[in-house]
Amino acid sequence: MHRLATVLCTSGLAAEAKIARAAGFPVVIGAGDRERTAALVENAVQGANCLMSFGIAGALAPHLRPGDVVISAEVVSADHRWTTAGSFQARVAALAQEIGAFEGAVFGAGAILATEAEKSRAWRDTGALAVDLESDVVARIASQAGIPFLVARTIADTACRELPPAALIPLSEAGTPNLARVLGSVLRRPRQIATLIGLARETRMALSALAGPAHALRGLAAAF
Repeated sequence: MHRLATVLCTSGLAAEAKIARAAGFPVVIGAGDRERTAALVENAVQGANCLMSFGIAGALAPHLRPGDVVISAEVVSADHRWTTAGSFQARVAALAQEIGAFEGAVFGAGAILATEAEKSRAWRDTGALAVDLESDVVARIASQAGIPFLVARTIADTACRELPPAALIPLSEAGTPNLARVLGSVLRRPRQIATLIGLARETRMALSALAGPAHALRGLAAAF
């Protein structure tokens, strides 16, 4: 357990953090706020020898489906690309193969990619398999600290899934949905209800699929 405590997870949602903690990892919750995420990780990085971006993600690759697992030691942003040492990459690749996960770059976006056109453009421009709001923050800080990083994400929304307005409302600082604002959005635009129901179902699938990789990552963490 002592060794696991040196692998710091970064998540956006409280539900993601709960899964990581159940597997024995300490977690910071950025709640989708990139500046807050960076500050939290920078404050905690001194006590870590590996950083992990952990949670759900949107698919950029058209073949990915809800619940698919993506494991990566490569992150790309709009203007930078980060990779880890070859030996660590090999261990991450071996783990991905062992648990049946997809391995490939993850795109750290500055904002949620809500439309199929935005996801298609990012897929074409970066070649990344998936997108989230935390991974480039994690990769940058890990690289500055001289420690490895990895990404463990499960797919919630597919490349063709259009996100409704209620899904774009910022989270609370605790990483939970702002239910009052979500309800207000639904009341103003009730036509999004069906899409929200589908997205909620896919998000549950993605969260359920996170537990297996989280526990599998214990073995990788124990190697430090």
